[in-house]
Amino acid sequence: MISIDRDNPTRDDVHRLLSEHLADMYATSPAESVHALDHSALSVPAITFWTAREEGALLGCGALKLLDPTPGAAGMGEIKSMRTTAAARGRGVATLMLRHILDDARSRNLERVYLETGTEEYFAPARRLYARHGFTECAPFADYVLDPNSVFMELRL
Repeated sequence: MISIDRDNPTRDDVHRLLSEHLADMYATSPAESVHALDHSALSVPAITFWTAREEGALLGCGALKLLDPTPGAAGMGEIKSMRTTAAARGRGVATLMLRHILDDARSRNLERVYLETGTEEYFAPARRLYARHGFTECAPFADYVLDPNSVFMELRL
């Protein structure tokens, strides 16, 4: 059974997965278009980080960054660091993680969840996953700017 729980991005197996994720991002996108976070950046208070595991084995990870953590403000979040291990691909881990993140966003009464992903063919499966779950393309959000290598998406909750 796959479980999704809060976890520490500096944990050894997670750190390796995040390093692999960053390496792939730099291999497929120009450096100025890479917006993936490393393990230390994922450890800040505004980010909640989860892993998916089965019998202790890491299958994937994902995070939710609060974009406006001001009390009383309209809540918005950003999905960060969605990644599935090579061995777990095709098992629905990304869908489980995405649903978990969206459920958490709803429980926090966020109004919108955003994400940024790449335009390259490498990112096509991610774009399809998000579109299947209701995300639509939008303008850049937060501190992002228009970038031919980025696709910005949002989901109104």
